[in-house]
Amino acid sequence: MEFTVKTGGFERPALAYIPTAYDGKTRLAVVFDFHGSNSGPAGQFRRSGWNTVAEHEGVVAIALQGSLKGEYEGTHAWNVPGVTHGGNLDDERYIKDAVKTVKETFCVDPTRIYASGYSGGGRMLSQYICNGHPEFAAAGFVMGLRAGYPVERDGVWQPDIASCKPGNPISIIAFSGMKDVTNPFLGGGKSYWQYGGEAALKRWAELDKCEGKGNLVNDAAMTALSFKACAGGARITSYLLKDNTHAWPSSSVLFRTFDANGKVTSERDATGRMWEFFKNTRSPEETPLTAGEAAGRAG
Repeated sequence: MEFTVKTGGFERPALAYIPTAYDGKTRLAVVFDFHGSNSGPAGQFRRSGWNTVAEHEGVVAIALQGSLKGEYEGTHAWNVPGVTHGGNLDDERYIKDAVKTVKETFCVDPTRIYASGYSGGGRMLSQYICNGHPEFAAAGFVMGLRAGYPVERDGVWQPDIASCKPGNPISIIAFSGMKDVTNPFLGGGKSYWQYGGEAALKRWAELDKCEGKGNLVNDAAMTALSFKACAGGARITSYLLKDNTHAWPSSSVLFRTFDANGKVTSERDATGRMWEFFKNTRSPEETPLTAGEAAGRAG
């Protein structure tokens, strides 16, 4: 269903997928899905499949729309703070107002609001979190994780520390492609990119105050890096796909999880793995409504 978000004197569009399990009384988790450049909300749902996961798992999925015109008719891009020039609308405020609108419109759990971003949507989501907004309990990134504006020091591109000050430690899961030439994992590319995925991950591990160098697992298809001992219970997991380009990982690419004994506990595609990572994470910034408050809102 389509709905509008009132923000900064404008009405801006958004798309919601409401699962069959929604009854208006049970508070459901929410996933905000941020499209890449030259795309839009419906196209992003087709790419990520979050609407399908939402139906299966009983989750509300929300796709927002960037304010900039894309290179192709009917497509859009995000006005990313600090690195995009020429945009007149405030996408950061739009996201904040969209979260508020969703909380007021639907019966959702304010402690279980998550977000995922693809490419330019990942860059927008990264900077939104960097700018101190605490609404999301966890965030996922496909070909788009950043940790602040790119800055060059002594001939080396790196995240600008001053431009990323998150409001609290946040759990992050990221997917990157070694053959991605749009947002290269090794760095370079367009002016908004420059530092690589490894630098972004290292900086988030510092921001989340994670202990150690993380647990590294290699196989023929991918390299997985995970940090589990981080401040506030935050976790960081990264998958570098050795043959993947800039595309959202297809359903043929499966991501494994393991128990303490090294036994495989699940195999999921990228979106399913994201949900598995998200679902038991709660925001430290929100207090759940009491039973009375929930009943009142449901009525």
